Amino acid sequence: MKIERIEMREIRLPLVAPFETSFGVTTGRRIIIVKVYSEGQTGWGECTCNEGPFYNHEATDTAWIVLRDFAGPYTIGREIEGPAEAGALTGRIRGNRMARAAIETAIWDLEAKRQGVPLWKLLGGTFEEIPCGVSIGLQETDAALLKKIEHELKSGYQRIKLKIKPGRDYEMVRAVRQEYPEIALTVDANSAYTLEDAEMLRRLDEFGLMLIEQPLAYDDIIDHAELQRQLATPICLDESILSVADARKALQLGACRIINIKLGRVSGHFEAQRIEKFCRERAIPVWSGGMLEAGVGRAHNIAMATQAGFVLPGDVSASKRYWTQDIISPEVEVTPRGTIIRRSEPGIGYEVNEARLDEVTVRRETIVA
Repeated sequence: MKIERIEMREIRLPLVAPFETSFGVTTGRRIIIVKVYSEGQTGWGECTCNEGPFYNHEATDTAWIVLRDFAGPYTIGREIEGPAEAGALTGRIRGNRMARAAIETAIWDLEAKRQGVPLWKLLGGTFEEIPCGVSIGLQETDAALLKKIEHELKSGYQRIKLKIKPGRDYEMVRAVRQEYPEIALTVDANSAYTLEDAEMLRRLDEFGLMLIEQPLAYDDIIDHAELQRQLATPICLDESILSVADARKALQLGACRIINIKLGRVSGHFEAQRIEKFCRERAIPVWSGGMLEAGVGRAHNIAMATQAGFVLPGDVSASKRYWTQDIISPEVEVTPRGTIIRRSEPGIGYEVNEARLDEVTVRRETIVA
């Protein structure tokens, strides 16, 4: 396989409603969409970084430069046997995993189309449908939060994740548990706390949470190991896990009991497969996190989450929760029982709506040899 051309687009999509985390409030997304060409076939990928360098060091504008000036040129014209080798083409680039994953995932989509099989099958997926949860951003009041949870539960979602930060944590979670004592509930801190907050975090044990996601620093596993020893609730690591090597170290130290896998964060499908397999063999649950993706990224997450280790409800939810109109057809839908059914079409299983894509494109470039 040889990639002959790469097209990049930046699209802008307003969110249906603002989404607040400990990083700040997001009202719309600037997303890079990548299309790769090889021997008459094409594949689609999405760069899942945020607009600014807050979740990690990447941002839309820096990822554009890395894709255009480095990852793209390193990929064009190189012979590879299959998509598992795609990541190595850009391996000399340090970090910038989300930019690199945009190309890597597009090549997986392309190869699945070449073979005439769904991407989930190429990845070795087994689940016919995947369980879905929702991530709910910080709300102004507990009453507003409870109303939003009620709506999501009526939509069938199997797990509710609450964003928390100092000052919006214990009392907020208590209010939710009092109203909904039986639901599957998790919290996500996005690195908002330190070990000095251990006493408050220990108090969350009383709420029977499935997990506390990334409470401490984004690049830490040592302090997480100390905190996990103090908690009955499992810690789930997100930002700290960039590779299977990180997963191995974190589990060896006892820094977590669950791992969130995000395609962009780990540089694409190949590394995600390695982490899933490593964890599954050790009975460590994994699940698919979300980055407010448009349809291409959402479709890749669905394919990834069909693999056997993804036993917890992920953040892959319906397109309509975020966008008035997505860039794929059909849009992602969730069944009344809170699942997404895998599709049987070759590749990611969804067609990119290129007319819609043109409407929301604000810049584009083509990389050739």
